[in-house]
Amino acid sequence: MHPLHQLAAHLRRLPPSCGPVRLVGVDGHAGSGKSTFAGRLARELGDAPVLHLDDIASHAELFAWTDRLRTQVITPLGRGETAHYRPYDWRARRFGAPRPLPAAPVVLVEGVGAGRSALRPHLARLLWMDLPQEEAWARGRERDGAEQEEFWSGWTRAERRHFAEDPSRPYAHLLVRQSSKGYEVLPRPGMTAAGDHDITHSDGPSSMW
Repeated sequence: MHPLHQLAAHLRRLPPSCGPVRLVGVDGHAGSGKSTFAGRLARELGDAPVLHLDDIASHAELFAWTDRLRTQVITPLGRGETAHYRPYDWRARRFGAPRPLPAAPVVLVEGVGAGRSALRPHLARLLWMDLPQEEAWARGRERDGAEQEEFWSGWTRAERRHFAEDPSRPYAHLLVRQSSKGYEVLPRPGMTAAGDHDITHSDGPSSMW
């Protein structure tokens, strides 16, 4: 069984963590492949809703978005209601019209800081894209081009400070690694949460998607 199919089945079996929703965080350094992975996992979950934290953050609040996330997303989902958040336009530098986020059985939250301490109590599982920060940042810079170099210089300082103060990786249930053959999903060393062991493979062709 492919790891993402296995992972999706595992996530569906978890007890709800935010009202009727199984909220699943996908965290990692900028450029580590969170958005692509979350998109593929969402499709494996039958097109599960995905909240991108880039839509919640802003130039003025790269990481100071906890209250906005709680008000616009966590609270309504916790009541079993469709959430409505206002996505940030990074070019226009303003928040847009409300966008719905349904209280589906599984909702993915992807972005740097998805595993922050204020959000973890609402998560059914936390996944960490296991790519070293310098390698991830190099990929992100290459992706965004020279025109975003000034932004990246400020971002890396802010991200380094955020994870120093509020790390996510030590609290992740599962690590996600990418290779030329696909994804590998592994338990974080020392993680013994019940049920996580039966969705992972550490080697061989069956571990790749």
